[in-house]
Amino acid sequence: TTMSDQSVTPTPSPAPPPPTGPRPKMTSRGRTTVPVDSSNSSSTDVPEIEYFGAPGPRGFPPLTEYLDIWDVDMMKRPDESNKMGHHTMLFNSDYLIVRRGQEFQVKITFNRPYKPAEDKFAVEFVIGSSPQYSKGTYIPVFPTKERQSTWEGRITNTSDNVVTMGITPAANCIVGKYHMYVAVLTPHGIRRTKRDNSRDLYILFNPWAADDAVFLNDEKERKECVMTEMGIIYHGAYDDVAERDWNYGQFNYGVLDACLYIMDRSEMPITNRGDPIKVTRKASAMLNSRDDEGVLVGNWSGDYTYGVAPTSWTGSTDILLSYTSSKMPICYAQCWVYAAVFNTFLRCLGIPSRVVTNFYSAHDNDGNLKTDIILDENGRIDRNRTRDSIWNYHCWNECYMSRPDLPPGFGGWQVVDATPQETSDGMYRCGPASVQAIKHGQICYPFDAAFVFAEVNSDVVFYSRSKDGTMEPVKVNRTHVGRMVLTKSPGDVTRRDITNQYKFSEGRTEERTALEKAEEYGCKREKSDPALADVDLVLPTLEISIGDDFELNLEFINRSDEQRTADVYINGSVVYYTGVTSSEFLFRTPTVNLGPQKTVKETVMVESKKYMKHLVEQANLHFIVTGKIRETGQIVTAMKVVTLRNPKLTVEVSGVAKVSEEMMATVEFTNPFSFSLEGVYIRMEGPGVMMPKNRYYSLIPAGSSLTWTELFIPHRAGETRVIATLDCPALRQVHGQATFTVEA
Repeated sequence: TTMSDQSVTPTPSPAPPPPTGPRPKMTSRGRTTVPVDSSNSSSTDVPEIEYFGAPGPRGFPPLTEYLDIWDVDMMKRPDESNKMGHHTMLFNSDYLIVRRGQEFQVKITFNRPYKPAEDKFAVEFVIGSSPQYSKGTYIPVFPTKERQSTWEGRITNTSDNVVTMGITPAANCIVGKYHMYVAVLTPHGIRRTKRDNSRDLYILFNPWAADDAVFLNDEKERKECVMTEMGIIYHGAYDDVAERDWNYGQFNYGVLDACLYIMDRSEMPITNRGDPIKVTRKASAMLNSRDDEGVLVGNWSGDYTYGVAPTSWTGSTDILLSYTSSKMPICYAQCWVYAAVFNTFLRCLGIPSRVVTNFYSAHDNDGNLKTDIILDENGRIDRNRTRDSIWNYHCWNECYMSRPDLPPGFGGWQVVDATPQETSDGMYRCGPASVQAIKHGQICYPFDAAFVFAEVNSDVVFYSRSKDGTMEPVKVNRTHVGRMVLTKSPGDVTRRDITNQYKFSEGRTEERTALEKAEEYGCKREKSDPALADVDLVLPTLEISIGDDFELNLEFINRSDEQRTADVYINGSVVYYTGVTSSEFLFRTPTVNLGPQKTVKETVMVESKKYMKHLVEQANLHFIVTGKIRETGQIVTAMKVVTLRNPKLTVEVSGVAKVSEEMMATVEFTNPFSFSLEGVYIRMEGPGVMMPKNRYYSLIPAGSSLTWTELFIPHRAGETRVIATLDCPALRQVHGQATFTVEA
């Protein structure tokens, strides 16, 4: 018989059980030859001696007769030329920190005088775990003109055995922490210095170097947007602007390492870290914890039991150092905390940046250029159907860079925003978007220009909804959103209005052209233009302290020559600063009779007991008044945000204001309310003078006062501030500051 006669037909058997035990770690094996180098903190060992070729019969020859390196001086003290020349003298760090595109010096001591004709040496820089010359992660720098690499090298001084070498990193090199070696070339092999952490150095972006993508040719602006640690962030309402002090602390100990850790944590390839566009886009995703375990957890709910209330923070240092040590997202943030910590990240790495505040910032949920407010047939606001919200204010960042990826003219200030509002390419991030492109309606340019354009340009459209569900626009307000954009003035504590950098003034032909351009690129605007009512309604600007009773005076102006009767709805509610309503505390429906060309005042009394129990943090009251004119059927509307004033903290400093002399800061607070405050946190810090400190008080009874005194030693001369906040569930956003000048 043949073999085939004996063959057995295979029968299916049950599948084997799934494997048990831990899963093997997924690797990139089979997909890339080596893993993508995405960690600045991991490094590789560079051999001390690299012989050429195979050993002879007696092994490798000794390299004793050739040049040997005895010592390397990184010249890294804050008062030495490197840190002074590179504007890094304020960093509280023991390492050398320099900026790219600009020469720095190192002193190398050899075992004998250097002979240029026969001695060959190089200074080598490596970054990351798999340094390669072609990737810009291994850079040898040579002292001779004949042989140069991407980084320039030259000998600037020789005396006895000491050679001073000038090294200029390329203006587009990778930003991060490098290891430095000195290597001597002999006929038999290369001899290097041992790995020594004291020879590590940081290379940052350089806004002072014309070839760097972040070059900013304005010394006053550079001083503010790179070198200043003290910030003022604007909030409140556009006609009642409040200030919040913030210590960016970009030069504090550990902050630079925290910024590099954020990029490592995002697994950003080392090779991308010289490009400010990629760095800022990656960071705008990494500063919020959505989808990538980033730095800050957003919370707008009012319940901060498991973290620090956003209103309680005084600076970025605590947040960044805690993130680096715990490797967990930090609780909690709202828009100005995201913007402030992002600002620290950018200034620390050398990218010029500032925090800006947009008053009445539209966040429309359906991607059109309209914020819809829906009224019923009688002119009363329909809360259930009104979905879009207008933030009383919203903070984001601007950073300065060229945009070689866009047509000429769109470099300069770019918007980046780390507050998680909408996804961009699948992740919560926003920007960089060219401010110039936003102003001109060129919203097709990356990244996210259309979203920012809507934040400053949306129309507020009031619709009247009839019982059968049809909606008709009855009033369009084209000026409410993006009412004012503010940032801190460079070198001063005043504010600077930069609204005209985002949009042309209303009514100009350029403004219309920009809006038409935006429509070409897909922005939907409200086309209808309902006739304006011949009755005007004006709400007053009010300054009210928390806990006060007050009068709301409405002014109706009849501009027609006939009698007018208005059926009015007055709605008062407590709102979060995001424009979202918490609860309604006032509803009135007066009827107002207006003679021809007459003005009538309607007064509404607002009692504190009505709103106090509903207050959410940031204590905003929002009044919307809508009305329908009986004779014409036209709609009148007015909106007003009233920011209630909080009690203040008093901060005083005493002692001799001199570097290294002990001083004292005293914080005082009196509880002005008829109820006790429970679970109170007080925080205090100051740029160059005091690291963050905090105190907890379980109870501050009604009418009682507290005093907290803290000693501190300034380590830097110049004008500075000590800033303090007080925070508890019943009372948010209480702060104070003391400004003083420290003598050298």
